Amino acid sequence: MAEAQAELGIIPTEAAREIVAKAIVKNVDIAEIGRQISQTAHPIVPAVRALEAACDGGAGEFVHYGATTQDIIDTGMMLQVKEAWPLIIRDLTAIRTACAELAHTHKSSVMAGRTHGQQALPITLGYKCAVWVDEIDRHLERIVSAAPRVLSGNITGAVGTMASFGDQGRKMQRLALDKLGLDTPIICWHSARDRVLELANLMVQIACTLGKLAREVYALQQVEFGEIAEPHHHGKVGSSTMPHKRNPAVSELAIGLSRLIRAQHTAITDAVFQEHERYSAMLRIELAAVPEIMVYTGALLAKMRLVLENLEVDTERMRTNLDLLGGLLLSERVMLALGEHIGKQTAHEVVYEIAMASFERGETFRDALLADLRVAAHLDKNRIDNLLDPSGYVGLAETIVEDVLAKA
Repeated sequence: MAEAQAELGIIPTEAAREIVAKAIVKNVDIAEIGRQISQTAHPIVPAVRALEAACDGGAGEFVHYGATTQDIIDTGMMLQVKEAWPLIIRDLTAIRTACAELAHTHKSSVMAGRTHGQQALPITLGYKCAVWVDEIDRHLERIVSAAPRVLSGNITGAVGTMASFGDQGRKMQRLALDKLGLDTPIICWHSARDRVLELANLMVQIACTLGKLAREVYALQQVEFGEIAEPHHHGKVGSSTMPHKRNPAVSELAIGLSRLIRAQHTAITDAVFQEHERYSAMLRIELAAVPEIMVYTGALLAKMRLVLENLEVDTERMRTNLDLLGGLLLSERVMLALGEHIGKQTAHEVVYEIAMASFERGETFRDALLADLRVAAHLDKNRIDNLLDPSGYVGLAETIVEDVLAKA
């Protein structure tokens, strides 16, 4: 800001040079600034005083010239977010790549699709992972489109009118923010916190997706499923008392982080409710909530990148689990085939009756179908065996995976 003001003749060039030379952390006492913040009950004045004292030749008089506290806090916060931005993109892209590789590798690996926590119809693991890829792609698109809105500075003075900068306020702000690599707003956003809210929205959306993926790994790693698992290395301990445990510890941590990120969203929405030209009671919420949501998001991305880049897949177990219901997983396919002869609704009633009896008596669906004359009249043994093959009823799963992965 001092450089821009000097270039426009708002402050002396010599003063700007001295301010730039001394505006280094080692030239101020951070602990003393902290003590003065407690004494003054102000977050910026002690820092201004410290830099002023560090400057020689009276240059300190021009530190923070015409700006207001919120100018510094908002612009400083966005400079920090700008540093984090490429790291978020890097790790989210890496997670996308890991999911895409899983989708490609397991495009044809058949597993049970589940709804309401129960086996529903066959899918492929590749299809499941392609859903993740498509969702992450939308997050990446949102990050790109949001950048110019979120990564904006703000140097507009006490109530945003730039009165303290004279008629060169707009030029000064644009020049200063260009130097900082931030977007220049058309009007002050001290009381318009949608930029910070959009940042929080993005982080929460990413967190919800990754938390869901972590929960999926957690669930499918359960011994009763055993289909996928987070990476395990020798020395990773699952329990202080049960030596056999191989807990999904990283996934559990990721689930917790996703909830912490979502919890901070409420705090950040509170900060949006401003009064007049600035309401510091609400703005100070951001000083705690934004750092927390960003740090947690960074940790969540790192943990899920570790899990997904090294995910363990047991295709044999997935195939075994397809037979847990004794063929009932293919009831829809049988119903549709029978419906070609007796009508879909009638076929549904018939197959429902057979399926419920099969489940309750503990007999295979195949045997129950073969024993029912209503079915046997239209579907012979070979036809039923073909209909009960899970690998033959994954629809367009493989093609859909290819379509998702074909996107740039």
